[in-house]
Amino acid sequence: MKRLSLPLLLCSMAISSASAETWSLDSCISYALEHNLRIKSAEIERIQGEYSVTEAKDAFLPTLNASASQNWDFGRGLTSSNTYANRNTSMFSWGAQMSLPVFQGLRNIRQLRYSKSSLTALEMQAEAARDEVRLSVITDYLQVLYNKELLEVSREQLRLSQVQLERQKALLEGGKVPEVDVIQARSKVAQSEVQVVNSENEYQTSLINLAKDLELDDISGFEVTPIDENSPAIASADEVYANALANYPALRASRQNIKAADDAISVARSGYIPRLNFNAGLGSSYYTVSGQQGESFSAQMKDNFSKQLGFSLSVPIFDAFSTRNNVRQAKVRKLSAQISLAQQESELHKSIRLAYHQAVGAEKKFEAGKIAVEAAKASLDAMTEKYTYGKANATEWEQTQSDYITALAQQVQAKYELILRNRVLQFYNRK
Repeated sequence: MKRLSLPLLLCSMAISSASAETWSLDSCISYALEHNLRIKSAEIERIQGEYSVTEAKDAFLPTLNASASQNWDFGRGLTSSNTYANRNTSMFSWGAQMSLPVFQGLRNIRQLRYSKSSLTALEMQAEAARDEVRLSVITDYLQVLYNKELLEVSREQLRLSQVQLERQKALLEGGKVPEVDVIQARSKVAQSEVQVVNSENEYQTSLINLAKDLELDDISGFEVTPIDENSPAIASADEVYANALANYPALRASRQNIKAADDAISVARSGYIPRLNFNAGLGSSYYTVSGQQGESFSAQMKDNFSKQLGFSLSVPIFDAFSTRNNVRQAKVRKLSAQISLAQQESELHKSIRLAYHQAVGAEKKFEAGKIAVEAAKASLDAMTEKYTYGKANATEWEQTQSDYITALAQQVQAKYELILRNRVLQFYNRK
């Protein structure tokens, strides 16, 4: 019995310390969307994007700085009579400066546009993360149900093996079978017990996988409810792919990344354009010389008070190819984003077509499996009757039993393969 190959994730539960709770698929999804760490990480990145937009807006605001300094000078210096003398000087100064960006080579405008584009991409990526978790929850939920039914099949096999062992013992007492038949029956029971243990391990593993994406550590008492097995008609692969191209969040995020990359190229190109700033400032100072009587502090502050207004123009002539390299790097990042989108579209197309063909195949196998199980059960009942009356041997009965168990397992596999693939198609087929 093999494990269903499912590319996705998880289910859940919210386990209290006092009691266990049975969870539906919808409640699993809701819980995962609230607690999954991938979603939280994507949300943090989105918040960082909001801060980047705020930072880009702040670049349009003026900057204002205040300064103050106190200096002392000890040593010889020239006097008013042009001679040297030992003297100490002291100077205190203060000032305030304001700078207002008038024209920054369109950099601020382009940076704001790039920040907004990046924020939109991050918002779409956050939605894509939620989408991935939804699909993962659906997949692992079905995996749990699948493994649970396989466990029941293994238990049915064990039950039949135990019944056969008791039957062989009774026949041995009646002298109708040799002892070796009883030994073989005991061996079959042991093998069935091992299979039950293996199936139980598979079931527990699927529960652990579910708990992982829900950030839950305890799976004791965890149970999930069965789902509605009446799947709708299988949608065509072309229809599903067309809708996915238009609406799948991961693709929309990738397209937005390309737009953001275009805006990043514009930001890099702004390094070729001159920049103009308006500057204003004011300040004053106080100066003293040891041994000399100078003006008072207030008088010097008044006399030395100054105001400045002006413009500063910066014209890029040669920046050691910095702007050129920035533009090239931005173009490479855009190319990378385009390739990533193409890869995603290709993988999505492959996944949808594969899911479609698997769903169609699973539907046929499931319908055939119903007939196979009914036939195998009827054959087992007939073989059991023949064996009871000595018209069949143990080997024939065990082969019939094995065929019945195999038919059960194949039907379970086909059932959940059909449910999963159909739900995957429905997931991508949203409008």
